[in-house]
Amino acid sequence: MRVLILNASPRRKGVTSALLTEIESSIASKHSVEAARICELKMKPCMGCLQCRPNKRCVLPEDDAHTLARKVRQSDLLIIGSPVYWGNIPGPLKIFFDRNVPLFEHAEAKPMNRIPKPQLKGKKAILTVSSAAPYPYNLLISQSRGTIRALKTILKAGGIKIETVLNVPDSYNFDSKKHKYLQKARNIGHSI
Repeated sequence: MRVLILNASPRRKGVTSALLTEIESSIASKHSVEAARICELKMKPCMGCLQCRPNKRCVLPEDDAHTLARKVRQSDLLIIGSPVYWGNIPGPLKIFFDRNVPLFEHAEAKPMNRIPKPQLKGKKAILTVSSAAPYPYNLLISQSRGTIRALKTILKAGGIKIETVLNVPDSYNFDSKKHKYLQKARNIGHSI
């Protein structure tokens, strides 16, 4: 199985990165794994030109958004790790998704054919989300629930089945609960 890990955290030693590292180390010997740090990619933002709708590809000059889209297309399983930014995903991850709408769904530019068609059916995803808000406040839509909703909206539009979600609250005090959440990450890795 080809596994692609998308790390949306800018922090190399943050909670999101720790969880993804744990999952990756649990599956690396069994599967082909590649990881991408989204904040290190060079991607221009979407221009809203809608040329991707009839052409099925972003018309901006080739950059890391195109490269990563090819890797998503070739993968069987996506593992997406995201911190919570205002109840949503970080900007660089949003840029990647905005630039690759036709990767996930196709809709013709003509009014009669605008019903989007999922393009990634058969693929699966695992989500890890870390929030500074303590439990149960992390479950608010303005916290991790909003981030999870944003990711699910995009992935479901593509026909991707979400296998599991690891929602970690209170990232400021992660060290006190580190063992528990890293074990959950390992269990997710072993289940793949």
